[in-house]
Amino acid sequence: MGRRRTLRQKLRLGLAAVAVSVGLLAAGTAYGIYAYYTSYKTTNKKLLELSHANTLLGTLGTLDQTDHNDPDAYRHQLVLCLGHLENYRTANLAHVADGYDPDGGEAEADLMQRLEAELKALDATVDRHRAPSGGHDASLPALRFRKDVREGYDRVRRSAEALRTATISDIESSGNSASVAVRKSAWSVGFFFVWAVVLLFTMMFYFRTWLFGPIRELQAGVQRVHGGNFAQPIAILSGDELQELGDEFNAMVKRLHEVYADLARQVTERSRQLVRSERMVSVGFLAAGVAHEINNPLASILFCSEALERRLQEVMSAVAATTRGAPVAESEVLARYLKMIQQEALRCKEITTKLLDFSRTGDRRKEPADIGGLIRGVLEVAKHLPASRGKAVTFEPTGYVVAPVNAQDLKSVILNLVVNALDSMDDGGRLAISLTTNGGYAEMVFADSGCGMPPDVLQNIFEPFYTKSRTGKGTGLGLFISHQIVDQHGGTITASSTGPGTGSTFTVRIPLQQAGSAEDDAPTVLPFPGGNRAAA
Repeated sequence: MGRRRTLRQKLRLGLAAVAVSVGLLAAGTAYGIYAYYTSYKTTNKKLLELSHANTLLGTLGTLDQTDHNDPDAYRHQLVLCLGHLENYRTANLAHVADGYDPDGGEAEADLMQRLEAELKALDATVDRHRAPSGGHDASLPALRFRKDVREGYDRVRRSAEALRTATISDIESSGNSASVAVRKSAWSVGFFFVWAVVLLFTMMFYFRTWLFGPIRELQAGVQRVHGGNFAQPIAILSGDELQELGDEFNAMVKRLHEVYADLARQVTERSRQLVRSERMVSVGFLAAGVAHEINNPLASILFCSEALERRLQEVMSAVAATTRGAPVAESEVLARYLKMIQQEALRCKEITTKLLDFSRTGDRRKEPADIGGLIRGVLEVAKHLPASRGKAVTFEPTGYVVAPVNAQDLKSVILNLVVNALDSMDDGGRLAISLTTNGGYAEMVFADSGCGMPPDVLQNIFEPFYTKSRTGKGTGLGLFISHQIVDQHGGTITASSTGPGTGSTFTVRIPLQQAGSAEDDAPTVLPFPGGNRAAA
């Protein structure tokens, strides 16, 4: 059995024949390419001149639409026209000097000279309509309706149109010249193409099994990747460099798929964070104004309802003493309605208080604080809440973690997450809180065994006024404000859940160093000597 040829040997075998074919084709196409390039450059240059001509005509068009009779304003437009004409002249002279004008610029030169003279003549005509005082007479008709101005304008317009037509003619002439040259080149290219086809079939006869097959497989694999299919690898068994290339490509695609998936996840998350941050700014401005404006009428409603309730009790007591009978049934209805008014007013006041808290969460002072101590302090408060009865809360820090935070704001975030978790669980539920460090961040994880969340809730969980609380008492501002607080600390807060009934997990990451601090300042993370579990 003969020795298997390598890919280099296979390619060298056809290189000589390919070189001959390429040389012949290059000789046949060189002339056509040069002609096309010349036409292309000429067309581009003339298109620049055409743009100046169109700009000039556009400025002239504004003169035919003005209804004023101010000679100065009219002459100002004529000055602009002269400037556009000068731009055209400059471009044309440069193109003629470079040899990119089919007729050497003769037609354009005559038209430009005539157009310039007519513009100056029109300018002189307009100047003669100036009022003796130097201004203009508002009682006279617009300048464009006066006979001598109209005649001068028409002459200028016709000359400008002729200039544009001459430019277009040069473009057409350049294209026709290029077409003739390309047709001549096509005949020579056709002859050499036949030669190349014969050579191609000869090479395909020999290369079909040991070169084209692997290349087709590589091409199909690349197209699959381009279409988003990362699961089907490339299968090449040629035993040469192409097989090695296929194996390396498979490894690259696998890694690319992993990176692409992670990048898509990060882009989606960053986009949502950006939209949420923009909404936070808008709601922040709105919150302060609305809360201040609503608090005063709410206080009046609450005070009046309480006064009416006391007054009703006094009146009904007097009626009962006078009639020596039970109060009328309507008094109970009135008392109940007044109580409802007070409860709803207090509920509205709670919402405005949260709005004010949201609007005040600016760039507040941050100091190094024991994150574990903050969590324990919140758990001491939470264990006395009615929602914590019959539920287990565990806290497992991995070390003594200190980070620069605003303690009160961060405690608000922790308390909100703990309360939400307790409200989502039935009796026997479990909330596990962990604290660790990861990549320069203090990471707090709140994992509960509650009702969980579907995907649509996860997408909107941090939006303002969005709530799916089982108790029906939420305002939808707690997680929104918590997100803002964490964001102002330079951290992130994320929520995850595999679905309803599977519990939820909230992860809060806070930087261990403030922005701008020295990189060599190591964060304080000390291991506990013993157990690290706290329970509520």
